[in-house]
Amino acid sequence: MGLMLFPDDYDVASPDVSWSYTGFGMFRKWLAQTEGLVLAEMNGFGGDRQWSSVSTTLEPLLNHPDDDGPDFTPAQCASLLPRLEEIRDHRLPDDDLVLRRCIEDVSQLVTVLRFCVDKNVGLIFG
Repeated sequence: MGLMLFPDDYDVASPDVSWSYTGFGMFRKWLAQTEGLVLAEMNGFGGDRQWSSVSTTLEPLLNHPDDDGPDFTPAQCASLLPRLEEIRDHRLPDDDLVLRRCIEDVSQLVTVLRFCVDKNVGLIFG
């Protein structure tokens, strides 16, 4: 059981990205760290810091429920892309396998988001 993000286009051949819930939690924790945040300090993740105090275009993804949350519109997908592409294109050390896995996840997510934007469809959290 896990989480899958996919375009709202009713085409099973469309790209998707998926994680176990644990894997998504680890990915989101890492992504928050790239933005200078400690996820455990944030409201909804055990802390008191309000999301309104955060300045990152990734906030909708970082502060999204694991399941049963609102899907993203094409405009929301587009707003996430520049920062995720920047993270994806970061030069990697050859020996950091965890970082490589996180960047691969970002790359898959970028592919799905780019598809949503290009086809003008939303992103479903399922």
